[in-house]
Amino acid sequence: MIVAAVFVGVLAGAAATLLLVRRRYLLVTVDGTSMLPTLRAGDRVLVRRGTAALRAGRLVVAGWPREPGATGDPLMVKRVAALPGDPAPAVLPEAAGTLVPAGRVVLLGDNQQASRDSRQHGYFALADVRGVVVRHFTGPRR
Repeated sequence: MIVAAVFVGVLAGAAATLLLVRRRYLLVTVDGTSMLPTLRAGDRVLVRRGTAALRAGRLVVAGWPREPGATGDPLMVKRVAALPGDPAPAVLPEAAGTLVPAGRVVLLGDNQQASRDSRQHGYFALADVRGVVVRHFTGPRR
């Protein structure tokens, strides 16, 4: 009887820990070539949810801007180029010489030729940033 109670307690503790980890972290698999050479398709990144550790140069996971009729929640991995209040980078010609507006962020892929990012879409909403990459796991290489 005592063994069963201990087992149930351990199982409940493990479930609570798993729930806490899932609420705080997200595991994302990289798809595409927009972050080459830093990340390759099949690599995985562990993301800490939230924007507390957001800094220029950090990798983040963000949701794509919503398009009419879109379903699901497609995610992208990009690098933060500028935060609210920072000077807008030269890659945004229409914003050159201005500051990034409050609630906005500039996100860029490392592979400029293959990345859909702020160069095409302008500013992204800071609220669309799901979290900051804290760990990179290399996927299988071909």
